[in-house]
Amino acid sequence: MPDTTTATVASIPLAPRALPLLGHALPLLRDPLAFITSLSGYREMVRVRLGPSSAVMICDPGLTRQVFLNDRVFDKGGAIYDRIREVIGDGLSTCAYPLHRRQRRLCQPSFHPTRLTGYAAVFARAAQAKAAGWRDGDVVDITQEMMTLTTRATMETMFSGALPEETMRRALTDTSTVVSAFFRRMMTPALLRGLPTPKKRRYDEARHRLSATIEGIIAERRADPTDHADLLSALIGAVDDESEGGEKQLSDSELADEALTFFLGGMETTAITLAWALHLLAENPHVQRRLQAETDSVLAEGGGTLDAGRLPSLGLASRVVTETLRLYPPAWMMTRTLREDAELGGVRLKGGSTIVLSPYLLHRRSDLYAEPNRFDPDRWLGAQPDRATYIPFGAGPRKCIGDQFALTEAILALTAIVARWRLVPVGHEPFQPKVETSLSSRGLRLRLDERRTSDADTTTAVRSASTPSTTTAGGGCPLDHQE
Repeated sequence: MPDTTTATVASIPLAPRALPLLGHALPLLRDPLAFITSLSGYREMVRVRLGPSSAVMICDPGLTRQVFLNDRVFDKGGAIYDRIREVIGDGLSTCAYPLHRRQRRLCQPSFHPTRLTGYAAVFARAAQAKAAGWRDGDVVDITQEMMTLTTRATMETMFSGALPEETMRRALTDTSTVVSAFFRRMMTPALLRGLPTPKKRRYDEARHRLSATIEGIIAERRADPTDHADLLSALIGAVDDESEGGEKQLSDSELADEALTFFLGGMETTAITLAWALHLLAENPHVQRRLQAETDSVLAEGGGTLDAGRLPSLGLASRVVTETLRLYPPAWMMTRTLREDAELGGVRLKGGSTIVLSPYLLHRRSDLYAEPNRFDPDRWLGAQPDRATYIPFGAGPRKCIGDQFALTEAILALTAIVARWRLVPVGHEPFQPKVETSLSSRGLRLRLDERRTSDADTTTAVRSASTPSTTTAGGGCPLDHQE
């Protein structure tokens, strides 16, 4: 007898406001966050249509975790990753299941906890140098400032030194062009994506220049086999002893894909997280004052030194970053493609189906978080994030390989900035995210008021430590989105 206990996809409710031919493309383009949060009432699953195609949005944390843990069936795929692959190829964050285990083994040594000390020195130095370059009363595009900061730190940890200034500026501009185009291209039908519009030409030129920059660096490094104690040297030297019948080391094309993956992830997602954290502190001055008091105390105890050894004492800074990632998870929406027929939540799904997961939706559910839209770092006081309901880095075998890298960079950078500056909002209108592949803070402006602290010794020490140094880290690697 046929199995009648498993429902079909047709039994999953369809989200409202679907239009003929377009499906839910218009509400997703007009206000994607409002559309996503409107689905929180569906406690398990809901169907969403994009043009003639449909996808299943998972709204339940338990089902979301099942998808994350079973990457053999629920593989990386869907419109998001199709567009990202245009730029970074089959890097660790985008490659399909058959390639992932080998690439993860080859990349893992670069992110070993013992390397964090070296990375932390780079993060702290870059953040203190950036903070030292502002002037009292400056009104800055804080996202652009954080992008500059994380670009320099990423360059040093990846390539044991910064690129020439002109190359750095071009890479920053090209990255912004590429990243801002991902979401628009994801929502654009394939026939229209290929039209030679000015935006399409700028996008193509930017991604080709980025690729050429990385490929040039790899070619130079191949010609000089010296171990530079950085990410690229670690990737070049990595050997996969478990590989059976395949290459035991990364080829040049694989190196380029991984380097682009970590470069884009290392500068963009961390910069956005820092910008949102600074914005939230500006909007919540009582939390900002508490964080400054913690920072003053930690720096005074360490003689102005900011490094990985100070992390255990930066409890509030850590909670601020954790809460920022809850409210504004950079990877706000993810997609998976079924490699074969499977059952999920009592529903039979066909191979090739698309699954949509949203950390943003789960992180703002009122049944999972008290006052979910309120910035409250102390909700994490004495509590560890639940692995099913808090997923800014994903979960399972493809959880972000650089999660500790990202957290360390964000905590140390945040500390270096609030040690010198008071952050003040500009204007009276609430700032809204620019929804791209990430929850972008592009265009966010803050005023920087130099702190007038009575702890003159601490201030002097911090200013002294802010002097840029040419010493490189003992190894480094940037972060990727979740992989």
